[in-house]
Formats: sequence, C-alpha cells, structure tokens
Amino acid sequence: MTTSTPPGISRATLSNPADLIASLPYLLGFRPGDSLVLLGHRVPGTTLGLTVRADLPPRETQAAQVDSLIPRFAALDHNGVTAVVIGGSADENGPPRAELVDELTRALAEHDLNLFHALWTPEVAPGARWSCYLDPDCQGVLPDPQETVLAAATTEAGFVVFRSREELAAVLKPRSPEAITRRAELLASDPEPLRGPDMSPSDVLDAAVDELREAFLRHRRGAGPPDDDQAVRLAHALTFNPIRDACLALAVPPHTSLTREAEQIWLTLVRELPPPHRTEAAVLLGYAALMRGEGALAGMALANAVEADPEHLVAQLLQAVWNIGTDPAKLTGLADLGTAVDLGLDPPPEPGSAADPDPGLGRRPEPPS
Repeated sequence: MTTSTPPGISRATLSNPADLIASLPYLLGFRPGDSLVLLGHRVPGTTLGLTVRADLPPRETQAAQVDSLIPRFAALDHNGVTAVVIGGSADENGPPRAELVDELTRALAEHDLNLFHALWTPEVAPGARWSCYLDPDCQGVLPDPQETVLAAATTEAGFVVFRSREELAAVLKPRSPEAITRRAELLASDPEPLRGPDMSPSDVLDAAVDELREAFLRHRRGAGPPDDDQAVRLAHALTFNPIRDACLALAVPPHTSLTREAEQIWLTLVRELPPPHRTEAAVLLGYAALMRGEGALAGMALANAVEADPEHLVAQLLQAVWNIGTDPAKLTGLADLGTAVDLGLDPPPEPGSAADPDPGLGRRPEPPS
C-alpha cells in the first residue's frame, strides 16, 4: 500500500518518535494494523516525503518485500527512511520482527540510504507502548493520535481518517447490488442513452455536458444518489474525451471547494455504476485523490478502475505512477483544458453558509452502513 504525503502536510517536521507513530493514521487516511510503514525523509532528514505501507509479510518473503519497496525512495531523492513495524508482541529479546529490520538495513545500504529510526508498536492507539529496535533505552507510550500536529492539519484540510483499511475500502462498494444489475442491463440494451434521433455529435456532447452539470446541481441540493435513468446517462456522458478532460481539470488546484465537490460526485458514481462503466468515475476519483495527496484512497480507486476495465489505458497509467510513488505535482499535465469542454460549474456555496443545503458538503463521506 503506497501513499504520498498530503500537500501542505508534507512540510511538517516530526522528530519525536511517539508523535510520528501517532500521526500515521493521518498520513495514511486510516489506522494501520499489522503493517510495515516506511516514511521517507528529505534533506535535512526530518521533513516527510513519500510514505509507503505494506502488510507485514511472512518471514520467508521479508527480503523480497523490502527489495521491492526501498528502490522507490532511492528514485525520489530521499536521504533515508524511518521504519515503523505495527503488530506483534515484544519479549525479553525486544520488539518482534527484528529480522525484518535487518533486511531493511541491508536494502537501504545497497541504495545509499539511511535508516533514521526503526520503531515498533503493537497498535496505534493512545497509551500503547512503543520502542526502538536500535536503542533499548528509546521507548515510551503513544499520545492520543487526535492530539498530534498532523491531526490538526489534516482535519483542517477536510481529510477523514478511517478506523481501518477495510473501512476505507468499504466506501467504494456498490450502494445497491440490485441497482448495479439493473443499470448493467440498461446499458447493455442501450449503451448511448444520450443519443437521440437526428442528433449531431455536437448535440450529443452538449447533452452530456448538461447531464454532468445536473449531477452537480442535484448533489448541491442533497438529492441523493442518481436513479437508474440518471446513472446510465452519466455513464454515457463520461465516455466523451472532452468531458473527461474537463473533469480531470477539476482536480487542479487541489483543496478547493469545487475540487472536493467533484471528488464526492466521482465517489458516488463509482458506487452507482456497473463495470466497465464505473471505470471513468474511478479514474477521476483516483486522480483527484492523488492530487490531494490521499494515496490510500487513490490506490483503491485506481485498483477499482483497473478491475472494472483491465484494458483502460489511463487507469493503467495512473495505477503505475501511484505504485512507484510519483510526486503528484508531476501529474498536473493530465488536467489539460486544451481539449476540454466548459462544464459551466461555479464553486459550490461555502459549507455552513445560508446558501449551503448540506453543511457536510465537500468532505469525504463516512463509511456506508
């Protein structure tokens, strides 16, 4: 599991091991368990760069896992990493998984990188014990993760932290499997529902723009998920390249009210459209999450897109660059308005204002019930 540190938060400097461990849920977007987390450091060594999380591997594959992860930091101009092992129990010999730390030390040295800290905790929770692998006197208890500097920064930026990776993954699951089946049948019988008799290509494109704009307006009214007819028309609308380009452009600059609103729309459509038609929405969600620095959500959305349509080239490209931890700033070229249509979207009302029908608009939703 790979994630890039959210923009703005990447400037935070954490030199206290306890604060760093407690901040992991806010760096990843969820509370990690049974994980190896590698936090890249840029010069002078305390500034966070790329963050990578992976499940703790079986002991026989530890070397292979480490050898697959460390080159990502060497390729992105880091000078070292902090490693955090989460899970297991300490004994009289110290923290568990010491051999995994030995493999990390070996692989980092092969790439001329430093191991700044090697830390362990059984869980990321208030009062949990933590200790160092390299210094037996380096130990303590974790503070409340909600009281860390990154907690304040991510909350202010509108990020939602989930209790687990599984809880985050549940956000992408279909709201109604029955609705998915109905819509798959409708699209199979009529894959271009926006195309009417005697309509020119420009007429169909105009209809697609209108359909997408209406989706945003319904969202602002708090009208709920699309019905079957609206869903299949939106599936058709997102197949037009000029509309896709306009939707990608909504992700830049990140952290605007319109950007967050668009991310909500794409998330809704991922849950409301059948494969392969949900692919476009999943790509847009993945790209928006990448640009906002929400690597966990981005990775899940892009995996969702590739699963829905394994031949989708943009989905394949974005998943590949996410997997190697590419700096999101290098992906802004995808948000090119040169061939995009004008969606005619103004920013939504400010959350909490008299014009805002939904005070929660613009924040990623809580896990579906």
